[in-house]
Amino acid sequence: MNNTAKIIIVLTIITIISGGVLAVLDAYTKPRIDAYQNKLKNEAVAQVLPGGVKTDVIEKGDKLIYEATKNGTVVGYAFQVSGGGYQSELVIMVGVTADFSEIIGTKMIAQVETPGLGTKIEDDPSKKDDPGWFMNQFKGVRTVPAISYVKNAKPSKATEIEAITGATISSAAVVDILNNGIKEAKALLNK
Repeated sequence: MNNTAKIIIVLTIITIISGGVLAVLDAYTKPRIDAYQNKLKNEAVAQVLPGGVKTDVIEKGDKLIYEATKNGTVVGYAFQVSGGGYQSELVIMVGVTADFSEIIGTKMIAQVETPGLGTKIEDDPSKKDDPGWFMNQFKGVRTVPAISYVKNAKPSKATEIEAITGATISSAAVVDILNNGIKEAKALLNK
């Protein structure tokens, strides 16, 4: 047997063993990863809805919508929205009132934006008193006709939020994701 055949056989065996090890590790870690992601999602749902509510899951195709009820009356909905930011996919949990007219709360679930700029959409270290100010400002924002943003100014309308200086693309992406996601969930529930 020549050297080329020996190299091919050795590399094939190494590849098979490596593939087997990765398959075993994936089978071992996947349930733990899924459980952790479910835990994060459930915590996010609790954060974007009012306290003391009962939540039920409504499945609409591949989308999960959490319906919040209090004393038998629907008080809001929570659902996950996502879309492209400046350099990553942004995943946000949003809670809205039962008529979809106002945001109850938002929670960033995943983002990998530019460190020090785009990451300020989740945590802004320059605002020591309220590092989560950007996402917090969506609380109480009206969704009709649509959420918009202003640059270098305080919001003057009930549908406006303030964009982050130096991270306008990420700020605009969050606004677009929320507008599109709320519209889509509203249509799914025929509201």
